[in-house]
Amino acid sequence: MAITDDVLVIGGGLAGATAALAATETAPDARVRLVTAKQSTLRHASGLIDVLGYAPGSEDHGHEQGQKQKPIVDPFAELDTLPTGHPYERVGGEAVRDALEFFDDIAGDAYAGGHTDKNALVPTHGGTVKPTARYPAATADGLASDDRDALLVGFETLPDFEAPLAAAHLEAAGAPFDARGVTLSFPGIVRDDAKVTRYAHLLDRNERVASEAGAGEIGAREALAAAVEPHLEDEPRVGFPAIVGDDRPAAVRESLADALGVDIFEVPMGPPSLPGLRLEDLLYAALENAGVRVTSGVPVVDYETADGAIDHVIVDRNGAEIPHEAAQYVLATGGLVGKGIESGRERVSEPLFDCHVPHASDRYDWFVDDVFGEQPYARFGLAPDRELRPLDANDDPEFRNLRAAGAVLGGYDYAAEKSGAGVSLATGYVAGTRAGEESE
Repeated sequence: MAITDDVLVIGGGLAGATAALAATETAPDARVRLVTAKQSTLRHASGLIDVLGYAPGSEDHGHEQGQKQKPIVDPFAELDTLPTGHPYERVGGEAVRDALEFFDDIAGDAYAGGHTDKNALVPTHGGTVKPTARYPAATADGLASDDRDALLVGFETLPDFEAPLAAAHLEAAGAPFDARGVTLSFPGIVRDDAKVTRYAHLLDRNERVASEAGAGEIGAREALAAAVEPHLEDEPRVGFPAIVGDDRPAAVRESLADALGVDIFEVPMGPPSLPGLRLEDLLYAALENAGVRVTSGVPVVDYETADGAIDHVIVDRNGAEIPHEAAQYVLATGGLVGKGIESGRERVSEPLFDCHVPHASDRYDWFVDDVFGEQPYARFGLAPDRELRPLDANDDPEFRNLRAAGAVLGGYDYAAEKSGAGVSLATGYVAGTRAGEESE
């Protein structure tokens, strides 16, 4: 017997979680389920919610190694200029605003940036700045538009963040403040293969560690503040890599700020990313509170159709094939990186429903020789209508009850535009809302 729901969302990242939450808000009595085959890619993301950082097709796309193009100040002013087929053009600028408001309600005090339409410039671990619309509260005191001087602190066992180099890059990029960087040993950490969560949990629990002064053991927060204090030169703010607590990050920052007499901020890091993990926790807590049924670790392996619609999908549960049926479906399985889009030597495909993926027939036209050039493959994905229903080669909906959201959509280059999270949020919101409406 099939498991029956009103809305079934396939994919557990930002787009999928947003779609499930939007469907539940639109149709409170609907049975909404999210199924995902693997852990969310959010743990590899920065945790920043970008909308549009650089204009599509512009020279250099603001690439980190040569930002010839200035970042967009007001992303909403640029949305109407986007080419036909861009996900934002499909949903419209008002839907982007609605999606951000929806996210703000979910995130609460955990995120900042909702007070303005303008992008914030958030320093990254490489010493560049990323234009973003929403950012974790932990990064708020580190914005590059802030003219207060900053001390960046890195750790010997965390080579991904070279604080002196990041500080030098910020100054070279024209940041309106003096930045210095120091590299210290992290109290209680002696191995360079310690997980980032180990740093965070040590501070969360304020575990006892050996003091540098040799006066026995003290709390990890006090030990970290004591290690940093001699290096301060009247800077009013100190930036750490994003490891400052996991379960209790606000309390950890407050403790460090009180001990040092400065504002504390985090610099977003590469994967594995604690801000990404915190965002994942926030979204999945919201799913639980909304009553969304979440089934993880189970891939969707097949489907059946009836009268131009998806009748049910087949989920593999430890070798047992279980049918799941719903009135409406949302596909949010990711792009080339997330395996929601696959490429072989002959074709580019969407592996679950075999939806049409527009691409050149000659694979040598999928890329250009300039490594920093505008790569066609970066825009591979499904082409949807304005209801976000994937279209076939004749521009007809593949299935009348299927919508797609997030990186599985084509027509945009999220890495160049700095638009990945924003597209996932906006399209997930629209796809989930429409699915909820149609399920009633």
